[in-house]
This record gives sequence, structure tokens and C-alpha cells, in this order.
Amino acid sequence: MADPTEPAEAASTDGDATSGGGATVVEKPKGPRRVGVLLVVAVLAFLIDLGSKLLVVAKLENHAAIKVIGDVVTLQVIRNSGAAFGMGQALTVVFTMIASAVIVVIWRIARRLYSLPWAIALGLLLGGALGNLTDRLFRAPGVFRGHVVDFVSVQHFAVFNLADSAIVCGGILVVLLSFRGSNPDGTVHQQTEKGDK
Repeated sequence: MADPTEPAEAASTDGDATSGGGATVVEKPKGPRRVGVLLVVAVLAFLIDLGSKLLVVAKLENHAAIKVIGDVVTLQVIRNSGAAFGMGQALTVVFTMIASAVIVVIWRIARRLYSLPWAIALGLLLGGALGNLTDRLFRAPGVFRGHVVDFVSVQHFAVFNLADSAIVCGGILVVLLSFRGSNPDGTVHQQTEKGDK
């Protein structure tokens, strides 16, 4: 029997059993919305990616690779028609549409965004997606079919750009936040044992 002095919300969650035999406790959102943080991170990621691509195209394209760490890490311009790390090169238009959809989804989530870590993660994803989408729209051979500029080459791995790096870092952060039970709206889901007070 629930303690009448406890808040109604806490009492109502006691009966929501999960498959693990616990109850889901949801904390209320705290603090202000974090759309501003998301936009700042996205703009910074986008501008850094755009600036790096403009620089390497002007200075490195059609030149010999520059060794950064011996033969392990080099800088060389590659025009990539596929997705991140050169995958799916025959599906340029498809990846353009996927990037557009990702941007729309992130913007919809932003309307209820109260978590600072989620704002950073989604900002990285948004900035990276915008960076590569810009190449798809404005680089040769044409709109929606433009080739992405990749220039960081890691031996036995792939050639990628800073937008790819932002997407990967943002994705990893999203996974970690999800495992911790954190939600974009600032709530936290925690599993508690059935007899715990």
C-alpha cells in the first residue's frame, strides 16, 4: 500500500512492472530548453567541416598526400560518392535523402530538448549531416549527386572528413546516453527493484 505522503506520480510508477521485475522511475525535466546549445554545436561543427574542406581542396587536391603520422595518417583529397567512409557509392541520391531526413528528425526532437548532453550529441549529428549534405547539394557532378570531400586517411581503415567524425562522435554519445537511461527531454529512466523504497 502506497504511503499517502508520497507524491502521486511516484506512487503511480510503483505498479508499472518491467520484464526485469522492477519499476520504471521517471524524473521530471529540469532546467531550460537546450536548443541554443544544439544550434551552437551544429554551427561550429558545420563551419569547421566546411572550412577544412575548402582548405584541403584549394591546397591538396591533385597533389601528393601529406604525411601526418608517417604512413599511418595522411591527408589526401578523395571525392566520395557514397556514405561515410566510402560505403554505398552507387546510392548517392539515397544517402542525400537520408541525411535530409536525419536533419528533420533532429529538429523535431529539439522542440522538447532539455538535456545538455543530448543537445551536444544532436548538435554534432546535425552539424555533420549538414556538412556532408552541403557537398551533396553543391559539389559536382550535380544537385543531390554531389561527391563528398574526404581527406583524412588512416592506414588500413578509411578516408573520411570532419563531418564524418562529428557524426560518429554524436552517435556514440547518443548510445551512451541511451544506455544510461537519459532522454532528450531531460527525464531519466531508472530500473528499481520491487521492494526498494
